[in-house]
Amino acid sequence: MSDILGERDPNIPQTPTRVAEPSREEQLPKRFYKEVSLDEAQGAFTILLDGRSVKTPGRNTLEFTHQGLAQAVADEWAAQGERIDPMKMPLTRLVNTALDGVARDMQAVKEDIVRYSGTDLICYRAEGPQGLIDAQREHWDPLLDFAQETFGCHFHLAEGVMHVAQPPESIAAFSAHVGQIDEPLVLAATHVVTTLTGSATIGMAVFKGALDADAAWKAAHVDEDWNISQWGEDAEAQAVRARKFEELRAAVSIIDALTR
Repeated sequence: MSDILGERDPNIPQTPTRVAEPSREEQLPKRFYKEVSLDEAQGAFTILLDGRSVKTPGRNTLEFTHQGLAQAVADEWAAQGERIDPMKMPLTRLVNTALDGVARDMQAVKEDIVRYSGTDLICYRAEGPQGLIDAQREHWDPLLDFAQETFGCHFHLAEGVMHVAQPPESIAAFSAHVGQIDEPLVLAATHVVTTLTGSATIGMAVFKGALDADAAWKAAHVDEDWNISQWGEDAEAQAVRARKFEELRAAVSIIDALTR
């Protein structure tokens, strides 16, 4: 019999065969509901699937105080086809994370955002070419001004990737503002923006309403966009970028819905 390395048994005819493996789509759970609706009770909106409330993996009820956000999550469930694809449900995934994880330890999430301020993307500048230097200045210098004016933070800049230590008083000032986020969904969304962009300043600029999703994405991808303009981009990289942008846009929509 053939072993796990795929060697052929000489007693088996040498007809090439392939064991069919289920595709990713076939491994997804089948859609088990027909109707998606919202139920309102005492100012809270709950998503219902055939009349039954949706639960997170941690068994928390998907419940919202903002009707527009609740409807947007419900729309993700309604848009599913024969199978439920979590990768096409960025809002639902983020809400699950907020309710099951972030809400239990908000301080740890805040501290992680603050850590990004110590190695913020916008503080690491290219040595060349000039076009890239100019693009970084265009998108990042206004963010440095924002941090200074809004948080009282003065960040040191570096060329290349060598670490530059930031003033402790700037980190402390930044931390004080992150500490003011008291809504788990907003904190989870701000953390997503921070990690996707590599910049706590971009994350907090979105939280404060200084950047929308498109501006945050452009600021985070100055280097990548420059390289694409010079060398092009393959289809796989485009797909990854598209998925990440949808995740960022979902996070920004939560922040906008709950803070504006």
